[in-house]
Amino acid sequence: MTETIPTDIIRVHELSKSYLKDIPVLHSISLNLTQGECLGIVGESGSGKSTLARCLLTLSDWDSGAIYFHNQHLKSLGKKKLREARLRMGAVFQNPTAALNSRIRIIDSLMEPLEQRKGFLPTFIKKNNGTDRKDIAAELLQIVGLPSEYLSKYPHELSGGEKQRVTIARAISTEPSFIVLDEPTASLDVTTQSVILNLLKDLQENYGLSYLFISHDLAAVHFMSQRIIVMKNGHILDSFPKAQTFDTNRHKYTKLLLDVFSG
Repeated sequence: MTETIPTDIIRVHELSKSYLKDIPVLHSISLNLTQGECLGIVGESGSGKSTLARCLLTLSDWDSGAIYFHNQHLKSLGKKKLREARLRMGAVFQNPTAALNSRIRIIDSLMEPLEQRKGFLPTFIKKNNGTDRKDIAAELLQIVGLPSEYLSKYPHELSGGEKQRVTIARAISTEPSFIVLDEPTASLDVTTQSVILNLLKDLQENYGLSYLFISHDLAAVHFMSQRIIVMKNGHILDSFPKAQTFDTNRHKYTKLLLDVFSG
């Protein structure tokens, strides 16, 4: 039987970026993310993790190198094709309060990405719901463990963990090719962090989601990811499968992070 080779969703080749033209942030970054994989990126604050995420989501431009999305060079796409590509990308950021519009109800926040795709319905939504937006939104909430009663609430009526569940439901609603998880638990208490990480892991396994998981917390990255990249000062210092995390040939900076991880 021929072995199936995982398809690259995102491929980054020697990506570099500077701020103000003379402050380098990313130095020749190369990586790939395959279908159904969680690629973890760990590093201290200022290592370039979030800048890389913004480039992948086309929220920031870059100076040189290339980002390929389903083998399409993102910088070669016209406005219409680029907009279509962006609709196939998802993101969950650190601050769920900032991610949700405080003036609209949860149902409207949830349905906004789907309504931008005009009639698209994810395969995991029961087809007998048809196009009833309330039923679709209620099922999205159910998937992330929230009751349908929350549809009529405003963000300020939810806890931090509940708001993050809503942003996760919104991120998966369009069945994006990949989801950037940029410090998704950093603003939450320890107990809620664990709950959200387990939810994200379950969603990945249940729906075959592809994640780029970014964190300063090696323990969280190790829990979530199949492969791990270690960044510092805009450079990739180390890259390895999860099973090789504790190998003796790890970079010395990785070993420092492991010392913290091991307690």
